[in-house]
Amino acid sequence: MATHDLVIRNGFVVDGTGALGRECDVAIDAGYITIVGSVSGKGREELDAKGQIVTPGFVDIHTHYDGQATWGSALDPSSLHGVTTAVMGNCGVGFAPCRPEDHDRLIRLMEGVEDIPFPVLAEGLPWDWESFPEYLEQLSERQFDIDLAAQLPHAALRVYVMGDRGANREDASPEDIAEMRRLAKAAIEAGALGFSTSRTLNHRTSDGEPTPTLTASHEELAGIAMGLADAGSGVLQFVSDFNDPQKEAAMLRQIVEASGRPLSVSLAQADVAPEGWRALLGAIEQAAADGLPMRAQVGPRPVGVLLGLELTLNPFSGHPVYQAIAGETFEARLAALRDPDFRGRLLADTPDADNPFVKSILRSFGKMFTLGDPPDYEPTADKTVAAIAKANGTTPEQVALDIMLANEGRGQLYLPFLNYAQGTLDPSYDMLMSTATLPGLSDGGAHVGMICDGSFPTTMLTHWTRDRTRGPKLPLEFIVKRQTHDTASWAGLHDRGILAPGYRADINVIDYDKLTLHAPHILHDLPAGGRRLMQRATGYTWTIVAGEVTYHDGQPTGRLPGRLVRGSREAPVQTIAAE
Repeated sequence: MATHDLVIRNGFVVDGTGALGRECDVAIDAGYITIVGSVSGKGREELDAKGQIVTPGFVDIHTHYDGQATWGSALDPSSLHGVTTAVMGNCGVGFAPCRPEDHDRLIRLMEGVEDIPFPVLAEGLPWDWESFPEYLEQLSERQFDIDLAAQLPHAALRVYVMGDRGANREDASPEDIAEMRRLAKAAIEAGALGFSTSRTLNHRTSDGEPTPTLTASHEELAGIAMGLADAGSGVLQFVSDFNDPQKEAAMLRQIVEASGRPLSVSLAQADVAPEGWRALLGAIEQAAADGLPMRAQVGPRPVGVLLGLELTLNPFSGHPVYQAIAGETFEARLAALRDPDFRGRLLADTPDADNPFVKSILRSFGKMFTLGDPPDYEPTADKTVAAIAKANGTTPEQVALDIMLANEGRGQLYLPFLNYAQGTLDPSYDMLMSTATLPGLSDGGAHVGMICDGSFPTTMLTHWTRDRTRGPKLPLEFIVKRQTHDTASWAGLHDRGILAPGYRADINVIDYDKLTLHAPHILHDLPAGGRRLMQRATGYTWTIVAGEVTYHDGQPTGRLPGRLVRGSREAPVQTIAAE
């Protein structure tokens, strides 16, 4: 007779604490781990993990499934990469609270910031809510392939309280701040995991307007943080250009000191200031050393813009000759680009784009790479479009066009936008090694036609613990701990992220030697027929959420045990033990 719901046998358990892995069994009952060690009893379901690693499910603290969660049950690509809990509502953007007259305004903001097309959101969002607690209630009625937690987004909150004044970035009055503080407290009490905001010019509406929170005052941010303090829970997430990192870090430190709430900031290396990130990290490290709960969220590889004929941008998007066919179907554009006359006119044309970000992308052939399958996320300089063109005695434009026309017009170019200013991931190594950082920034669910970084958790394993050749690697146990226990505990989810009795049975069984990340591809499965980038991996033998197998060899089992996680979670009473 079976004595356990599920038993994982003979796996190499890397438990999320940072301890060395060991071969043992794991027993699961009623969605929780009951034994880690030698399991004598049988399971109603048994998995043989011999020769594979067994890890806690990954906890991704930086995603944007705010729309997808309202119409879909699969929170992919994250769920395809071992993620069992995702935290959304980052960067100050989301869809609640929102008055009916502001629906389109928030859609345009998400379209511009996160590259999710207006028709997708307009058709997909049911808008069965106005307040943030109502939004959570709508999500609580849904079932997912992973657990999901939400944060209160500043842009939505500001527009809800201030209307046009908020959207136009006018200063919040004391009365506005008091109301935002009240609503933030209510959101946390209803189950929000935290609050997020943005102060970067990279975040604009699809009309080109800066995000409503760009110039929010210290008083406004501090007032909202005090709303979390009033509720006695919640984390703060902050993204900024950090033009004056010392001044801004000091402001954030003051907010944390006053509110007592944990705060994380997005940290990446920018081309314009390749060493600038070190000053900000130094300030965060000093705050952490002084006992303040401050961390920097960092990525394990470049934030890479993908360019192609199916995607949002390509190197010719700003060329008038290309713009003449930009509205045509994919097949019509492909036929035109294969026509020698059109091709000649296009290659002789020059870009005409006002957006400096687009201009830099269109002409950055010295930083534009072929991606390959499997992708190389730490490529060498000889793989740039410019280097290939020079070696072949042709122009970068010709090389770029030929690459995109390959594979029936589905070829892709890769432009590392952040974290690759010096052509190496050594800065990422330094960031990951800091005790004041957390892995994050995957943006799962966003940038559907331009960036596909929801696979960050797989890169953490494959590149940093196994495959890297251009610098030092990192221990497997260290990397597993970073994206399980460390991220879960930071978010206040102390009931997961460790394989030990009493913890949530969110688990990955991974064929580590064969774990492979594949090149992104396009799917047309969003509302209104919208397209999105998708990236898969082979080697995830089983992913388990709340004790139920959700994926086997990368394919969904149809089980949907994932639910909305309302608020923080306490650690189990049981201590780490073995039978």
